Amino acid sequence: MTERFDCHYCKESLFGKKYILREDSPYCVKCYENLYSNTCEECKKPIGADCKDLSYKDRHWHETCFHCFQCKNSLVDKPFAAKEEHLLCTDCYSNEYSSKCNECKKTIMPGTRKMEYKGNSWHETCFICYRCQQPIGTKSFIPKDNQNFCVPCYEKQFAMQCIQCKKAITTGGVTYREQPWHKECFVCTGCKKQLSGQRFTSRDEFAYCLSCFCNLYAKKCAGCTNPISGLGGTKYISFEERQWHNDCFNCKKCSLSLVGRGFLTERDDILCPECGKDI
Repeated sequence: MTERFDCHYCKESLFGKKYILREDSPYCVKCYENLYSNTCEECKKPIGADCKDLSYKDRHWHETCFHCFQCKNSLVDKPFAAKEEHLLCTDCYSNEYSSKCNECKKTIMPGTRKMEYKGNSWHETCFICYRCQQPIGTKSFIPKDNQNFCVPCYEKQFAMQCIQCKKAITTGGVTYREQPWHKECFVCTGCKKQLSGQRFTSRDEFAYCLSCFCNLYAKKCAGCTNPISGLGGTKYISFEERQWHNDCFNCKKCSLSLVGRGFLTERDDILCPECGKDI
């Protein structure tokens, strides 16, 4: 007897007929297409075994149905882009969705490297310094008056120079006596601590923090020997070329405050009238 050779699904004989093997099992063309053929996204018909099946992200098309959604030109063996489930040739996609270069106004094609800043886009070769005309690329830049400048060109053309180090001030800075300084250059003449954001004073056009100024120039309290700054409304008593903090102007013996009171002196000491009555 001749061995039977039947369709795995419908069991009809396959002798003398076209058939398709799937996982080592034979199927007649009709059963194979009904069971396994993909449906074309465009025409919604099965993609037969004798047709070329083109796929993209689990979606399938007949070769003749694989075309641009807008211009209908074939996309077979051509680059394309997808937008909202539709396939578009690069020309249609660019005209519809691609951004325009802020410099040359031409379309920035998909896949082309572009530069973006504050909602504007440029071709990489169009994103250049306004002054030197060299591509900025990924280097730092500074925008001014709707133009972009590389940092060296901006410093040469616009930036003020620090009165101390003579280098450009690109961000921040301090103005003192109508002259510009870097924050890190504006320091106390005495201790070299930064003065930006701190209380300071000056003498002979040199700036000092309050601590250095008091140590260098302030008069010393005859009571505690600490400097009397006289800054910020500090009150003090002055008598015969000596000075006291208000809180230090007390009777030497009983420590009674003598501010606004009568007092007596005994050598370098000050006494209240009660303690000094026996002098």
